[in-house]
Amino acid sequence: MAALAIIGAASLLGGCGQTRDTQGYRMDESLVSAIQPGVDNRDSVISSLGRPNFMGQFDQRDWYYVSRVTQNLGFQKPRPKDQTVLHIRFDEAGNVASVQRTGLDRVASITPSGDETPTVKPKKGFFEELFGNTGTALPGGSQNTTPNP
Repeated sequence: MAALAIIGAASLLGGCGQTRDTQGYRMDESLVSAIQPGVDNRDSVISSLGRPNFMGQFDQRDWYYVSRVTQNLGFQKPRPKDQTVLHIRFDEAGNVASVQRTGLDRVASITPSGDETPTVKPKKGFFEELFGNTGTALPGGSQNTTPNP
C-alpha cells in the first residue's frame, strides 16, 4: 500500500517539473558568425542558414531569423528564457550589407489596462439602452431630425 502511495505522489509531482521549449530557428553559432557583410550574398546566406523565418514587410532586403527558448513550471504560462533575433540586411545588388543580433532586451511587456475600452460617451442605464432609439427612425427609412430629449 505504501508503494502505491509513493508511485501516486511521484506521478503527481512529475507534472510540476520545468518544461523547456525551443521555438523558431535553431541558431548554429559557427554558421551565424560566418556571415560577413560585403563577402556573402543571398545565395550564400540561404545555403548556410536556410530560408529566413520572415522577410521585411515593405522591403524584401531585410531577413529575420528568430529563435526563442521558453520555460514554465507545472501549469504556469510559458515565459521567455532566451531570445535571439538575427537581422540580415542586403544591398541593392543582393550582397550582405549588415548583420545585427538582438536578444531579450528588445522584448516589450505589454499589460492591458482592463476589460473595457474607455469611451468618451457617458454610460447609459438599462432602460436608456433598451428604449433609447425609440422614435428616432421613421417609416420608410428616413431619420427624425429633431433631437430626442
